[in-house]
Amino acid sequence: MKKFSLLTLGAALVAVPVLAAPGGAAKGDADGNGVLTRAEAQASATQMFAKMDANKDGKLDAADRTAQHAERHAKMFASLDADGNGSISKAEWDQHSADRAEKRAERGEKRAAAGEAGEGKRDVMRGHHGKRGGHHGMGSRMMGKADTDGDKAISQAEFQTAALARFDAADANKDGQVTAEERKAQRGEWRAKRGVAPAAPTGE
Repeated sequence: MKKFSLLTLGAALVAVPVLAAPGGAAKGDADGNGVLTRAEAQASATQMFAKMDANKDGKLDAADRTAQHAERHAKMFASLDADGNGSISKAEWDQHSADRAEKRAERGEKRAAAGEAGEGKRDVMRGHHGKRGGHHGMGSRMMGKADTDGDKAISQAEFQTAALARFDAADANKDGQVTAEERKAQRGEWRAKRGVAPAAPTGE
């Protein structure tokens, strides 16, 4: 449990704070101007640490992972228990299965409509979950760097330090802010290191 938990925490560090959020915006870009400042990166790291520190003991470790699992399981049970009676009937389970099948079908239709663009995205996802690439491999390395005192847990100070190190690595011209171009360049470097195949061309 501890090994998996720490890998997961390390993977979270990979995403803090300069990866693009959905829609291409900078994750943590509080004023929405498309540029991430060091202060915004620090604030984003603080918020993420607070969210991940499930038991509020000031560190990220296996206990937080256990608490997060319990919370997810409780939410999943509540979503299945439609009538709230504390048990899941066959009808509720069948409805849940039908809903999932419908969502899978919708995703399949969207991927088919996306055509070759979808193929490129699947290549990227394979890179994320590959044995040598992806968040688990990179997360493990990030965990090792963040856990500076070797106690198998990440304190808030260690989390902040690792997050700001990510920011500084992306800030190519060292002007205290990360632009969309710098984020794009950093993502390209990560993909190259992970050996992720480029997206398929969109025509002959």
